[in-house]
Amino acid sequence: MQAPQSTVDPSEIAKFEAMAAEWWDPNGKFKPLHMLNPCRLDYITTQIAAEFDRDLTSPQPFAGLRLLDIGCGGGLLSEPMARLGATVVGADAAEGNLPVARIHAEQSGLDIDYRHTTAEALADAGEQFDVVLNMEVIEHVADPLSYLVATRQLLKPGGLEICSTINRNPKSFAVAIVGAEFVMRWLPRGTHEWSKFITPDELFDLLGQAGLTPVDRKGFVFNPISWQWSISERDLSVNYVTASTKPA
Repeated sequence: MQAPQSTVDPSEIAKFEAMAAEWWDPNGKFKPLHMLNPCRLDYITTQIAAEFDRDLTSPQPFAGLRLLDIGCGGGLLSEPMARLGATVVGADAAEGNLPVARIHAEQSGLDIDYRHTTAEALADAGEQFDVVLNMEVIEHVADPLSYLVATRQLLKPGGLEICSTINRNPKSFAVAIVGAEFVMRWLPRGTHEWSKFITPDELFDLLGQAGLTPVDRKGFVFNPISWQWSISERDLSVNYVTASTKPA
């Protein structure tokens, strides 16, 4: 199955370019991602370590692994992956995000290859990675299946893809759109479109159609009392994450 030239939705890119300068402000428009990031990193590092038999207590457990952070934004995931020893390519279709990401990485003493490109363009160029991080991107693309085909092409045989998104149900509408955009004002109005949200079963089916083998899924759950995120085995009702592999 071949991916089309691009599944980028220009209107979605414009939204994130307008917010680019705020990526590293923990109290700015990307506050929800800063709050979620420790939880995301916990899941990502655990899955990579299990798949590639790495010891997370070692200084750079991901040394020797080539990793793609697709939709990297300002580098909130690219930087910790680089610190853990991975060779990181951060790709984003929103060009305005990349100067922010490059400057912050340089200030942090990290060597990260940030590129203004798409998954499809990287696949066409024959790029290959051990790990693809596909976090909170699929709900913003024009054609989710074609996009996942491209991400599968980017994986080496036996490679690992981590994909997170938002469930589609009344609760996710109340929490991710009404709550996050209108009540808490964590995100600008219109950041998300509920109709583009994908249920866990739909995503597992899409991953399978794209040629990947889903191996895990868990929820990211926000506790409004402790004001913290946690990983849940059962509650995938709003934010959730999946792991899948490319057959060797």
